[in-house]
Amino acid sequence: MTVDNRTTHESEPTEVGPPKTGSVGLPGIAESMRYAAREMGASRSLATLLKMNHVDGFDCPSCAWPDPEPGERKAAEFCENGAKAVAWEATRKRVTPAFFAEHSIDDLRGLTDHELERFGRLTEPMYLPPGATHYQPIGWDAAFTLVADRLKALDDPNRAVFYTSGRASNEAAFVYQLLARRLGTNNLPDCSNMCHESSGAALSETIGIGKGVVSRADIAEHAELIIIAGQNPGTNHPRMLTALEEAKKRGARIIAINPLPEAGFGRFHNPQTPKGLAGRGTQLADRLVPVRVNGDLALFNGLNKALAEREERSPGTVFDHDFLQRSCDGLEPALEAWRALDWSVVEEQSGLSRSEIEAIADDVVHAGSIIVCWAMGLTQHKNAVATIREITNFLLLRGNVGRPGAGPSPIRGHSNVQGDRTMGIWEKMPDSFLDKLSEEFGFEPSRAHGWDTVDSIRAMRDGKVDVFFALGGNFASATPDTAVTEAALANCALTVHVATKLNRSHVCHGTEALLLPCLGRTEKDVQAGREQFVTVEDSMAMVHASYGRLLPGSPELRSEVAIVSGLGHALFGEDLGWKQMGEDYAVIRKHIEHVVPGFQAFEDRVRAPGGFTLPRPPHDSRTFDTDNGRAHLTVNPPTTVEVPAGHLLLQTVRSHDQFNTTVYGLNDRYRGIKGGRKVVFINPADLAELGYADGDVVDVVSDLDGRERRARSFRLVGYPTTRGCVAAYFPEANVLVPLDSVAEVSNTPASKSVVVRFERAR
Repeated sequence: MTVDNRTTHESEPTEVGPPKTGSVGLPGIAESMRYAAREMGASRSLATLLKMNHVDGFDCPSCAWPDPEPGERKAAEFCENGAKAVAWEATRKRVTPAFFAEHSIDDLRGLTDHELERFGRLTEPMYLPPGATHYQPIGWDAAFTLVADRLKALDDPNRAVFYTSGRASNEAAFVYQLLARRLGTNNLPDCSNMCHESSGAALSETIGIGKGVVSRADIAEHAELIIIAGQNPGTNHPRMLTALEEAKKRGARIIAINPLPEAGFGRFHNPQTPKGLAGRGTQLADRLVPVRVNGDLALFNGLNKALAEREERSPGTVFDHDFLQRSCDGLEPALEAWRALDWSVVEEQSGLSRSEIEAIADDVVHAGSIIVCWAMGLTQHKNAVATIREITNFLLLRGNVGRPGAGPSPIRGHSNVQGDRTMGIWEKMPDSFLDKLSEEFGFEPSRAHGWDTVDSIRAMRDGKVDVFFALGGNFASATPDTAVTEAALANCALTVHVATKLNRSHVCHGTEALLLPCLGRTEKDVQAGREQFVTVEDSMAMVHASYGRLLPGSPELRSEVAIVSGLGHALFGEDLGWKQMGEDYAVIRKHIEHVVPGFQAFEDRVRAPGGFTLPRPPHDSRTFDTDNGRAHLTVNPPTTVEVPAGHLLLQTVRSHDQFNTTVYGLNDRYRGIKGGRKVVFINPADLAELGYADGDVVDVVSDLDGRERRARSFRLVGYPTTRGCVAAYFPEANVLVPLDSVAEVSNTPASKSVVVRFERAR
């Protein structure tokens, strides 16, 4: 069986040039303003962007990078992709019922994701009846009644799935998980399942908390060495570059571990300083480490082995023995594993020489405080959890947890994906949370674990789901194994999407479907005559308020909170106070205060400029909420993906002109791509060895479980990536990622470890 992406993706590029060696500067400003003016208009763009990431404005709907302290923020406290995210949401373009009357589902299905989203904002609820060819208008009350009727008719509440995007606010997420659990299910998959689930699993096991334990100040003001592994901050978290520049100016060193030499590791031209715009900029990375894709586990094993060997040669000079004895366990088994590890295995799997790894160890032993940052480049592999456990070992050995400028720092993508998990969006919330929920609301939530994202797709595929409800996101494009996921959605009786814009998921629908248009983060939210605000949590566990400032894009739009609480009222009446919560978000925050640890005096604390920080025991007091109160060193033997002759190892990546599945344009100026997205970045030596040339057009093929997956007509681009490793953009390459290729423990799709081969396009 063969599946492919024949009809739904962008063409190959019209122009390919050399990659950039620096980032931002005047081109970043120009591109930001050009896109914003085109979508929002010039004066509206300026007024809107100057409220972004300020204490009286709205939180960036893009990434989860933390803000500086309130008194330290610049007037323009945003990056290029943040500006594009706002303009994308606040566009003047509208998708009205007349649009749907003109365009059939078949017409829309033939368009790309980029084309679908360019049409603009959804303006009112739309319904696709069984067998219909076009979406048609439906009133809000009728929509709520329809969904409520379908949910009430389920034989088992577990035949419903409630998916969440990381953009949902704390208030919306809390009410959403409450609705699912009141119905009787823990089927609450979310985008965390596809990104940092591996981080949460590894950190929870080793240090007792499933999130990072450093602050922006730790990076900018205190760390002496910052290691960035499997992360591309120049594109995915551009405001991080400012913090890295601050660190560099006070003498910190930065090591970038990545198969691709990204522009964000080169010279940073800070757009907020004259020197950044007119000068040579600041070289950020002191050392570029071209690790093999999926070689990070071997690299950190080798690094820990090198440190252990130095400690054995000079006892007491490398390890923090006082910290290890007082706060950790598992050192001896870990040491035994590193002693037994052969350097040839480390070199083969990491793609690095022993001397390269020893050079990193030189930097390590000269640094008093070390932070390791990472993102999807580490979390989306079969051995992802083991890799992050090994990074934790690396930090624990020298006491780099629980003191200024030190610790693990998983960098989140969506602006509130961490907050959603804190609010209970997880299929496996602990009994302590469910106990509090029961105490607060007077019903007994199910204790049976639900389905995560991958298991939800499997369940839909196998006919075990009748209703799929998505609070934001683009499920069909974000998930692996595109053809399987689209067929799984079509297998549902009802699909419901709360969204701001049209996307691929809306044309991969169930027997009947609903589109429920919602307010964006930028828009004023008025309920029962009172203006509301929402809250979010960033990558560093800071919780702060967000105030929409623009007039809603349509009078028919409702907030995510109003939509979820409206459905709750239609389902259950006022048993839990759904209408109250929908009309006054302070009521929700009071419930959160009673249920979620760390939110005491929530309303008062979040109204303070900059908000407040949630407890992080390893950071705050060097205490570890593990099974025995100690941090755990673990044994993680290096493993890697076996790549047969004639094949390569593919990782999926973002272009510089996109955020997650949202594609703003068809250029990736940092990598030299213009006018298209169907490219494969490949080392020129691999091109020659395989008998291809730069510019050849190929089909990219992956084989697993007897199924051939094919991405058609991709242009080969010679690029300085690690030998044997290639990269392509998602979601275009998601068709190649098998549903059953997942990380051990976390079940995260292994989108960064896909074995592929090429065939000449016909």
